[in-house]
Formats: sequence, C-alpha cells, structure tokens
Amino acid sequence: MDQRGATRLMVLFLTTLLVPQAHATEGPKLGNRAPDFTLPYATMDTIDRAGLTLSKAIGARNIILAFYPADWSGGCTKEMCTMRDNIGSLAELGAEVYGISGDYVYSHHEWAKHHSLQFPLLSDHNHEVATAYASFNPTSGYNRRTVYVVDRSGYIAYVDLEYSVRTPESFEKLKAALATLK
Repeated sequence: MDQRGATRLMVLFLTTLLVPQAHATEGPKLGNRAPDFTLPYATMDTIDRAGLTLSKAIGARNIILAFYPADWSGGCTKEMCTMRDNIGSLAELGAEVYGISGDYVYSHHEWAKHHSLQFPLLSDHNHEVATAYASFNPTSGYNRRTVYVVDRSGYIAYVDLEYSVRTPESFEKLKAALATLK
C-alpha cells in the first residue's frame, strides 16, 4: 500500500471513530414511555449485581440517564464530575443521575470511589439498553454521549443525542429542561 492509500485508510478509520454514526434504532422520542431495563450498578460505596430497575425508580424524581463511552476517559470524567459537582442543584430541580456505560461494575466502583461520584453507574456491558436508547455506536463498540430525562410518570421529557462536554452549553440546556419539569 502506498502513502496515499495509507492516508485514506487512516482518514476512514478516524472518521468512523469521530463522526457520529447513524443510529441502529431511533430510540424513544419525547413523550414516549421510557424503555424499561434492569442493570447491575455500582456507587462509590457498593456494588449491586441484582441491579436497578428503571420502572421501580420512577416516581419520586425525574431521572437523568447519562450514557457515556467509558470510565477513566477524559471526556467521561469531565461529564460525570460535572454531574457530581452539580448534584445539589440537580436535586433542587427534582432530578437524580444514573450514568450508563458498557464498563463492568468493578470498574464503575473504583472510578466512582476515585472521583467521589455519589450516584449509580449502571453497567450495560452488552449495550442492550444503550441500543434501545439510540446511544450505542456499533462501529466503535462504545456508547455515544447522550442524555435522556425520564419524568416522574415514566415518560421521556428531554433528549440530547449530541451531548457535549466541550462547553457548558449541553449541561445548561439539561438544567433548563429540568426546570420546566419541577
């Protein structure tokens, strides 16, 4: 392979990793009932292999489902630490946070301890839930960074399929949406 061919191959490879891919499913839309699931999870204090069931958590608060690619990565650390640093204001807006990635609960537990993340990190190792929520990129094998809000009645109240940690804009839009649900 010549230099030109190698360059084209590298561009194709990087494009598949960096450019958002078409969704395998469209995922739930605003106003749809949130797809139910049960996933094992970890917090900084515990590991629960029996898992958290979304339908059993619905009612008391709005639920932020924050899908992210992987524990220990820079962007994901920034995203989850932003949630951690704003947990009080999110609670005041009537919301609780569930982070979801394909990592195992043991990684979640250590990462949560390391960063003092006080909310559940759900382990979707087979990416079934991420796929149902149009948050899995089969090309990369990782979740895309997306955010859904499930309201107290179990319906999708907010969707951000392009959530970004580069600026505070995505987080501010999330808080504004939560304020309308209060």
